[in-house]
Amino acid sequence: EVQLVESGGGLVQAGGSLRLSCAASGFTFDDYTIGWFRQATGKEREGVSSISSSDDSTYYADSVKGRFTISRDNAKNTVYLQMSSLKPEDTAVYYCAAGPDYSGSNYYTPRYLYEYDYWGQGTQVTVSL
Repeated sequence: EVQLVESGGGLVQAGGSLRLSCAASGFTFDDYTIGWFRQATGKEREGVSSISSSDDSTYYADSVKGRFTISRDNAKNTVYLQMSSLKPEDTAVYYCAAGPDYSGSNYYTPRYLYEYDYWGQGTQVTVSL
């Protein structure tokens, strides 16, 4: 059974930091790109960051570039999202997802919902003023 389990969410003040973890099981983790998405209340789910299977390609949404860092540990089947300088607009449920690596350019990392096959249940991040 495929499982993606997010953890590390919580309540933090603006300017603070959190590290999210995504623990995977039930599939060949190091064959898959892992992405982080978020969905704020009343808004569509959006791509935040993603990392290719071999860690040679990453993507960051403009809204988080320079503040968030994605990394993976294939030995632990885990992907991390280090979030710093958090803003109230980062408040959302954060989801991790797994999908196949892009078979074309090495410089593209999947970033859209339709590019992912497996999803976690999400973890809430709330940033207060």
